[in-house]
Amino acid sequence: MLSHRWEDVQEATFAVRACWSGVPSVGIILGTGLGGLAAEIATEAAIPYPEVPHFPASTVESHRGQLVCGRLADKTVVAMEGRFHLYEGYTPAQVTFPIRVLKELGCRILIVSNASGGMNPLHQKGDLVVIDDHVNLMGVNPLIGPNDERLGPRFPDLIEPYDRSLQDLALRVALEANIVAHRGVYVGVIGPNLETRAEYRLLRALGADVVGMSTVPEVLVAVHAGLRVLGFSIITDRCLPDALEPLKIEQVLAVAREAQGKLRTIVTRVLEKLEG
Repeated sequence: MLSHRWEDVQEATFAVRACWSGVPSVGIILGTGLGGLAAEIATEAAIPYPEVPHFPASTVESHRGQLVCGRLADKTVVAMEGRFHLYEGYTPAQVTFPIRVLKELGCRILIVSNASGGMNPLHQKGDLVVIDDHVNLMGVNPLIGPNDERLGPRFPDLIEPYDRSLQDLALRVALEANIVAHRGVYVGVIGPNLETRAEYRLLRALGADVVGMSTVPEVLVAVHAGLRVLGFSIITDRCLPDALEPLKIEQVLAVAREAQGKLRTIVTRVLEKLEG
């Protein structure tokens, strides 16, 4: 699959609507260790990915692999409990196909979260970063290929990939809840290896605050589809070149689990303050 086909999006959307009649306004992607937010949703339907045509299967530890449909903070939402990554061997189109379905179901806003490495020396492990902008170093783009105008324009503008008013709201909510949250730049790399010391120095020199292996393809498609995007990173490890230590996935998951309560609070309160 080089690019998304309108017919495939319709088929997948029809399959979801056969299981759930709701019309969501917000789509949520729950990243590594952040699936706990799904427990807050008043679930009306839980649809395993294999039951949705053209959805890949999530293979990453801690990613359950289902769509959770229901109500959260008095908003109708669809949450992806588990995402897809390029390092799993999927194409950019496969990784981002669910975003098309979220849009077709009715979503106007996409909230995306991830676990990331922190490169800003002023940020601490466990802090939240509200993503202000990104750098795509993945070497791929899900918008390459034939463009179907029914899905979005040929040349989408990325002057503001992450909605500024949603960022401001998230930071204000965090301040009110006494939660440490920074505004920062996310750099997307393909993985699955972690970076070398020299690469961390380069990424920091490029202006990045956090680094991860997801999010960028999804945001590109969301912007192409006309969705407003709010992005969060949980800093699960500090990637300071002169103070690096070996990292295990268990450590990443543990920090993400500890921090997910803070993210859950912010997302819930942002939804409460959204109109419509």
